[in-house]
Amino acid sequence: MTTASFASAKTESVSFDASRLDQYVAAHDFDRPTLVIDVDRVEQQYHALKAGLGRADIHYAVKANPAVEVIERLVQLGSHFDAASRPEIEICLSQGAKPHQISFGNTIKRPSDIVWAFNAGITLFAADADEELYKIAEHAPGSDVYIRLIVEVSQADWPLTRKFGCDRDTALRLCDLAKELGLNPVGFSFHVGSQTRQAAMWEPSLDALAEIWHAAKAAGHDLTLLNIGGGFPAFYDEEIQAPTDYAAAVMALVIAKFGEVERIMAEPGRGMVAEAGVIVSEVLLVSRKSDRDMHRWVYLSIGRFSGLAETEGEAIRYKFETPRDEDARGPCIMAGPSCDSADVLYEKRPMPLPLTLKAGDRVLIRNTGAYTSTYSSVCFNGFPPLDVVCI
Repeated sequence: MTTASFASAKTESVSFDASRLDQYVAAHDFDRPTLVIDVDRVEQQYHALKAGLGRADIHYAVKANPAVEVIERLVQLGSHFDAASRPEIEICLSQGAKPHQISFGNTIKRPSDIVWAFNAGITLFAADADEELYKIAEHAPGSDVYIRLIVEVSQADWPLTRKFGCDRDTALRLCDLAKELGLNPVGFSFHVGSQTRQAAMWEPSLDALAEIWHAAKAAGHDLTLLNIGGGFPAFYDEEIQAPTDYAAAVMALVIAKFGEVERIMAEPGRGMVAEAGVIVSEVLLVSRKSDRDMHRWVYLSIGRFSGLAETEGEAIRYKFETPRDEDARGPCIMAGPSCDSADVLYEKRPMPLPLTLKAGDRVLIRNTGAYTSTYSSVCFNGFPPLDVVCI
């Protein structure tokens, strides 16, 4: 971390070694929490992941960060897109993405949104239940569908089990039902869980999922599409594989277990944009609840309701940088500014922060380009949504 990041807004020059993000942050004041995204860094990550994924199509998970500048750049690079809603599809189309480059990957869709998407040219939909197939068949007849499989074994920091997907027998039955309804069941999708830090962590899930794939083919289903979802990690101060090596290792596992699949989709979100972003915030208060309190409480200008929702269960542990990082440190309970007692970021595992930290100090939250602006509430307690600046 360079001292340039904490310089005055009137600073005319910054350290030669400072990143573009650090240079921008050092040169500007921010009167409220702001996410700064380096779109060039997103492009670098796209190329790194693509180099490892090879022939797999990248379908960027728009929900991770739908900033127009990010979508525009990815369209220019030839990326495809995984959209969860009509507004996400609209963003992609508005920036030049073609309908065949977009999949409607949410398994829970409004009928009117299916109609709209189909009329816009979208013909690839996800489903994991009978009723969803009936909706798609009625409102997007003849479309391609992939059935989402439940992932019951996950080593991810942010698992996505239970809510999405179906089991083996249901998946095979849904393939049959899709055919009966005039749809084209082209394959399966799954998600091993967000922030799966090492490629080897995919293997237990892939073993179970590949069995379902082969069972469906043995039952006569002509599967041509495998959507391996996301899970590609970002650096949060714990060791992860480099993106190209990680993606290549995942692809090797997929091919070894599923065979030569005609078409493979991957849906990186966090792994595409997280490391391209930094949130600029500040300390609002440092206190103790009593003279006997072992830990200080540090309250930031941003909390769980204004962008840091992934601190739920302390699953994602962000890296914080302050202008006092050379000073001695001590453990802190970290919390947000709202009047909700659930707005606590880290308490079970207190965060080590400088003992000299005080109100007004700028705090940078690193690698926060993913799932922050989209999790930010509209105006809880009157606090505005997280500002986003793309450079």
